[in-house]
Amino acid sequence: MENAKQQTGVPENAFRELKKGEQYEPLMSPERTYKEVTVWSVLWGVLMAVVFSAASAYLGLKVGQVFEAAIPITIIAIGVTGATHRKGALGENVIIQSIGACSGMIVAGAIFTLPALYILQDKYPEMTVNFIEVFIASVLGGVLGILFLIPFRKYFVKDMHGKYPFPEATASTQVLVSGEKGGNQALPLLVAGVVGGIYDFIIATVGWWNESVTSRCLEWGQVLADKTKLVFKINTGAAVLGMGYIVGLKYALIICCGSVAVWWVIVPAISWLFPDLVVSAGSSSVTASQASAEQIFQYAKSIGIGGIAMAGIIGIFKSRKIIMGAVGLAAQEMKGKGKSDTAVPRTQKDLPMKIIAVGSLLTLAAILLFFYFGVMEGNLLFTLTGVLLVAVIAFLFTTVAANAIAIVGSNPVSGMTLMTLILASVIMVAVGLKGPAGMVAALIMGGVVCTALSTAGSFITDLKIGYWLGSTPKKQETFKFLGTLVSAATVAGVIMILNDTYGFTSGQLAAPQANAMAAVIEPLMSGAGAPWLLYGIGAALAILLTLFNVSALAFALGMFIPLELNLPLLVGGLINWYVTTRSSKEQVNKERGEKGTLIASGFIAGGALMGVVSAALRFGGISFDYSTWWASPASEWLSLLMYVLLIIYMIKASMRIKK
Repeated sequence: MENAKQQTGVPENAFRELKKGEQYEPLMSPERTYKEVTVWSVLWGVLMAVVFSAASAYLGLKVGQVFEAAIPITIIAIGVTGATHRKGALGENVIIQSIGACSGMIVAGAIFTLPALYILQDKYPEMTVNFIEVFIASVLGGVLGILFLIPFRKYFVKDMHGKYPFPEATASTQVLVSGEKGGNQALPLLVAGVVGGIYDFIIATVGWWNESVTSRCLEWGQVLADKTKLVFKINTGAAVLGMGYIVGLKYALIICCGSVAVWWVIVPAISWLFPDLVVSAGSSSVTASQASAEQIFQYAKSIGIGGIAMAGIIGIFKSRKIIMGAVGLAAQEMKGKGKSDTAVPRTQKDLPMKIIAVGSLLTLAAILLFFYFGVMEGNLLFTLTGVLLVAVIAFLFTTVAANAIAIVGSNPVSGMTLMTLILASVIMVAVGLKGPAGMVAALIMGGVVCTALSTAGSFITDLKIGYWLGSTPKKQETFKFLGTLVSAATVAGVIMILNDTYGFTSGQLAAPQANAMAAVIEPLMSGAGAPWLLYGIGAALAILLTLFNVSALAFALGMFIPLELNLPLLVGGLINWYVTTRSSKEQVNKERGEKGTLIASGFIAGGALMGVVSAALRFGGISFDYSTWWASPASEWLSLLMYVLLIIYMIKASMRIKK
């Protein structure tokens, strides 16, 4: 056990299920108090929230790429504490990461929906949009996501210990521990971070080799794609490969099965059985027989959306005892009969349920006032309907967002938001709100829900990091509200500035998610339908998978997330299996697996950090045009070669254990 602890810097049982009667003891002892919330950690956290909110929002709207800021913030945190020689700063660094990570969750929530208001405003001048609306929608959504998630913290991070891989939380934890411990324990992570960072930087910025390998690089593969819509695609990035290693073979296999079902069965079947079906092709439409596999997938992935929705309902049903327990605890605390706070270990102290319950009600009341006076034209029926929809959908999908992050490290928030917009549009039209006013209402509702779900998914990562390291959840939860407020103001300001500078309909801003949301909501508010049959198929599939004890959420995620991002998870999972099964000695396999986790974390951290560097270069006007080179099959063959070399490095480095 001591050897394993030396390898990863965390206890041997940190990433596996606990045996009967076994307890997990974090690095920071529950019996001691540590520096966590200080002027240093709060100021650095707020600074990170501002800087990365602005950078993420700009990049996401300008070129359609959103980088994950949590790991770069973690690296900066240990960097500045190391440079200033602060001792015992692990608790402070967790707070810096937790506050700063609000940037990613608010950006994802805001830019997916709210710029659609500006896009539609060009067609409907009577629609009005201002800073206050965007800011309030982001803040209220973020606060709602935090409050709705806290009652589930103990279930996800403690009760389900070892059952979920938490890839992003694992990588962040390894970075924080390595930065604190230093020495030999940080070396494998550092080397892997350099390798993975340079590798992904070359792809994203310089473009020496392609980011993906597809069957189209072969002549027969191109013919097959054109005639049957059958395509093989795999992303060759280091960060995604590292994510697959941490996810593990079990979940990676289920996710890939979902992806294969869509890409290699449903997409070709649609083209063959329904050749005249009209599917979207950007700003125009084409028939399925003429469309590419990627265009048909944009239609077929609605099955995944239906599956995700049903997985959420099933998850709520399975968690009914937990939910009822949380409600019962809140009721007891309201009556003053709750468990004494002094009887709870420091590492398990949450904000009191009384604050959660009252805070949730006050937030919903604030949403009601916001909707009534600012969105729903003073109509009480519209307002109550809107608030009820937001509350139910946000609460229902909170566990889905947390589950998705816990399994694969990727939050399907755009799919859940799309479902929210469709439901909101259909229901609001049914109660009489339609046209431009209905579009504004639905998009604001979608913005609140999208931010709430993005927040829930991001926050469960922070809380898991805190659980592994021994932070105080109550402090993380309290200062998450501050980070949300700062990030919401920053993002709202960036959206307004970019619209004034470029205009969302000028073609100078990509804003792909917002354009998609606008394209969906306009016909719905005019009385058009939605792909209910596909949603129903996905829902039925989720029920069937649950009956066979297969993770319906993992399978549905595979159906929604593009194939090229799912296959690398399987490759990483296979590497994990190979590394941990080659020796006849269980202890050696275990140590190799933990060494591989460090290397995978380095890949993720390096890739994320280089994503920020690449974004900074683009912001400064430095970019390389490699589109012609990437259009050639040679770029993909070179990509495949480099990917194989990367895999060999990962395997060799993971299995290099000192006897």
